[in-house]
Amino acid sequence: MATLSEIEALLGEPRFNWSDPAPWIALEQEFGIEFPADFREILDAYGSVQINGQLYLEHPAGHLLHNLGETIRGDLEMWREEDMAERLPGPVGSGPGELMPVASATTGEWVFLRVPDDPSSPWRVVVLELDSPAWTLYEMTFGAWLLAYLRGRDVTLCSRNLAPEGPFFEPLS
Repeated sequence: MATLSEIEALLGEPRFNWSDPAPWIALEQEFGIEFPADFREILDAYGSVQINGQLYLEHPAGHLLHNLGETIRGDLEMWREEDMAERLPGPVGSGPGELMPVASATTGEWVFLRVPDDPSSPWRVVVLELDSPAWTLYEMTFGAWLLAYLRGRDVTLCSRNLAPEGPFFEPLS
């Protein structure tokens, strides 16, 4: 499993370093799920950021324009529309096997966490290329997927041409 230290080694030292669990607790109560620990740890470290000028990650304590909860609510509504839902390998939502939209990219990809079928199973990552439309299920945790992305591996999003000098992030304001 990818560790935050491996991500920091590639992306740089985080500046957000959030420690109050209240925004996560409220979000998790609203959706009736507990987000994966690695996902929470990464977002608590970095906050709402754009990585490599491409991938948007948002924290639940972010302000209205870059708030994970607000974004998820809007994205769930959009992905439940019939013409959008047919592009995905399953329904969006917080139930077992459903897809929770958690990130997007300037290049037209959407990143979902697949809710485990049972609590002992791991969360997985699904990435949809909106322009194709094709989707890929990655049998890895969010942290492992992000680490692969930062290393320039093809995980549907590819960063080599957008970050030729190496991975970087910018806080979303």
